[in-house]
Amino acid sequence: MSQQKKYYIIAGEASGDLHGGNLIHAIKQQDTSAHIRCWGGDKMQAAGGVLVKHYLDLAFMGFIEVVKNLGTILKNLKFCKQDILAFKPDVLVLIDYPGFNLRIAKWAKEQQIKVVYYISPQVWAWKENRVKMMKQYIDEMIVILPFEKSYFKDKWNWEVTYVGHPLIEEIAKKRAQQSDLIINNAEGKKNTNPVIALLPGSRKQEIEKKLPVMLEVSKAFPGYQFVVAQAPSLDSEFYHTYTEQYPNVSIVNNRTYDLLMQSKAALVTSGTATLETALFGIPEVVCYKGSEISYQIAKRVISIKYISLVNLIMDKEVVKELIQQEMNVANLTTELDKLLNDAGRQQRIRQDYAQLQNILGAGGDASAKAAAIIIALAS
Repeated sequence: MSQQKKYYIIAGEASGDLHGGNLIHAIKQQDTSAHIRCWGGDKMQAAGGVLVKHYLDLAFMGFIEVVKNLGTILKNLKFCKQDILAFKPDVLVLIDYPGFNLRIAKWAKEQQIKVVYYISPQVWAWKENRVKMMKQYIDEMIVILPFEKSYFKDKWNWEVTYVGHPLIEEIAKKRAQQSDLIINNAEGKKNTNPVIALLPGSRKQEIEKKLPVMLEVSKAFPGYQFVVAQAPSLDSEFYHTYTEQYPNVSIVNNRTYDLLMQSKAALVTSGTATLETALFGIPEVVCYKGSEISYQIAKRVISIKYISLVNLIMDKEVVKELIQQEMNVANLTTELDKLLNDAGRQQRIRQDYAQLQNILGAGGDASAKAAAIIIALAS
């Protein structure tokens, strides 16, 4: 390329850093002289982006936390705009993180900066009224869920591009490796029992709600080792207060993919983890439990049939969802027993997972395709 192209990329959480890292790697492969500045994390930095701000300084979740940190958020927005103007990018790439990124998109459009949005906010679930504004300020919308293409076209007359799901490549890479994770039992000896993975989420509030219920289930399966996936942002002590009274429960830190590769089944908090678990081929029960107020509000504003991405993409119940009061020890025990011992159920899940893999892989290499679109817009 005759002139060095400049790309400014903003991600605001761990999943955005993962996809952003793969995207930067793909851009650098296709445009070897690319100059990239980014907000994100270690993966984006390792791929060759110049890291301006780490997502750990940006992650404010929930209404109260946002209000408490409003000053910091406004300062971050102001600093971000100044940094973009000083850098003068050929294209601005926004990855999910809508509360922050949609504000930047509107501002960037006013500055005549080209805007690509990679990984759409989940407007089909809630805050649909954002779409009118998004259509106005985003030059190119790149989506990773197959139903989003028809949603934007049919409902909003907006042509967006579906590139497949970047987790397909990420998990294929991981599955090609041997897992070197050694799982110990509660006594610290190497575990020899089949493993059940517990993925209670990454935020303290959600773990406090769900983990105690998940742990009680371990009593009904003494021949299995239950292993809790610890979130890297929380310390082991927090988990030990819950797990110490259960003899067949242990914890692994920041090795969720390795844990899934060794598991027979999993109990998973709703979110991207439900999709990751399915792509590893692990039968799962999806769990959701929030405060009663949050749940009642969510029920009124969220307009979707399912809460797990697996079921949403397949448009049917592939995995069992236990929500709020239904997420109790008796129901979880029943469903887990089916996953472990009902051959018909296991067969159905295997077939559905294979179909899911095909649907998500149909777009091709998501990161490479997204990179090509971004580079074309920068030219």
